[in-house]
Amino acid sequence: MEIQMNAAASVQLGDGLRVTPLGFGGMALTPVYGEVDPAEALRTLHHAVDAGVSFIDTADIYGGGSNEELIAQLLKERRGEVQLATKFGLVGTPSAGYTDIRGDGAYVRQAVDHSLQRLGTDSIDLYYMHRRDLRVPIVETVEAMAGLVQAGKVRHLGLSEVTAEELRVASSIHPIAAVQSEWSIWSRDVERNVVPAAAELGVGFVPYSPLGRGFLTGTVDASTLGSNDFRRNIPRFAADAADANQAVVAAVRAVAAELTVAGRSATPAQVALAWLLAQGRKLGLPVVPIPGTRKADRIDENLGALALDFTAAQLEKLDAAADAVVGSRSADPNWVSEGRE
Repeated sequence: MEIQMNAAASVQLGDGLRVTPLGFGGMALTPVYGEVDPAEALRTLHHAVDAGVSFIDTADIYGGGSNEELIAQLLKERRGEVQLATKFGLVGTPSAGYTDIRGDGAYVRQAVDHSLQRLGTDSIDLYYMHRRDLRVPIVETVEAMAGLVQAGKVRHLGLSEVTAEELRVASSIHPIAAVQSEWSIWSRDVERNVVPAAAELGVGFVPYSPLGRGFLTGTVDASTLGSNDFRRNIPRFAADAADANQAVVAAVRAVAAELTVAGRSATPAQVALAWLLAQGRKLGLPVVPIPGTRKADRIDENLGALALDFTAAQLEKLDAAADAVVGSRSADPNWVSEGRE
């Protein structure tokens, strides 16, 4: 099933930044969920842009910088077709582990230059603080980021996994285009404080892991994850929790069985993504999920979410599924906004 996004379709996040209604999360193209074929990864990126998914998200620590270098190969030919987002602040790699968080002004300025060099471009459309460095006032970090806009190295600013109060402080210093945090049918903590603050401030929301790191698609068997798979560190993927969380997958599958896309039965992935889009409309803010994949056909599948509408009963069923979730979304709650709210 090949589906293309309307080439004219776009969503306005905050600060006037317009992006495609679905983005692409680049972390999946590094070996955090298993080995990756670089040639296939590049083909997948090109297919995403061909299909109309041109909002590409990466970070300097994905693959120790190799993810930015991979995306540079795409940008070399198609920079004008891509809205490029990358992130700074984490030191280490997802697979080997993180060793530090840096938010001091000197590091911000150093990190952007390294990312620009790896990406082979002279500007970044959306530059995120990946995680909050609690040793550094957020004012210092955001002021340094604002300096990058003034220097022409960055066009818009974003924040990842911040609290509502951190977002308010940052927005008082410089317009914030987007907050990026985990948000999905089974990760809804951001709806308590961060999402309402973003809606109030006119900031867009970019949910990462909108498919529950693959779990919500019903295709992931937590008991067979490889020894280097990043998900082994996440409590809700532990054996007992993963078994209990099949109840969430069952709810998503049940709704998918009631819907069709392009004449075929909807998939759990499409339902999970469409639910997020519906939540954005309900809660009053632009929402652009960034599912990641290594396979081109998954991009086509994900685009089908844009055609789905739910009945009130179906939304109630999906909303209730969150009550059945067992286990935290992070091994360290302070690592994400939930632990600091």
